[in-house]
Amino acid sequence: MAQKTTYPLYSDEYFMAEALKEASQAEAKDEIPIGAVIVCDNRIIARSHNLTETLHDVTAHAEMQAFTAAADHLGGKYLNECTLYVTVEPCVMCAGAAFWTQIGKIVYGAPDEKRGYTLTGKPLLHPKTKVIPGVLEKECSRLMKDFFRKKRDS
Repeated sequence: MAQKTTYPLYSDEYFMAEALKEASQAEAKDEIPIGAVIVCDNRIIARSHNLTETLHDVTAHAEMQAFTAAADHLGGKYLNECTLYVTVEPCVMCAGAAFWTQIGKIVYGAPDEKRGYTLTGKPLLHPKTKVIPGVLEKECSRLMKDFFRKKRDS
């Protein structure tokens, strides 16, 4: 049985572990296992995971779902006091949406070497958005690699 890892409360690792739980829910639905949580004042105000297959909607990425839920929770479209934790680097679409939300900080786990927003080489995020890559990168990356390996083998 795998040993459960605990992280200091309210740390980037703690909230990324919560995003990983969301990613596991996506995997259970045969969705690409990406999860996201949005945190404001050390409280999770939105949780989501990929739902593109479930909703038959190419825009139903974990981040997009989380932005909508967080804005609804706060009663406004700007998330400048919030942090997005997402298991994989956002794509260009999600980075664009993050720009419009003016999210205060983005923390992501694994880089997306095929579709990540950083591949464009252009500043896609709001100028005030802080970015912290690589939090629990090994765990986030392993989940994605295992998912796609199973897909190839089946």
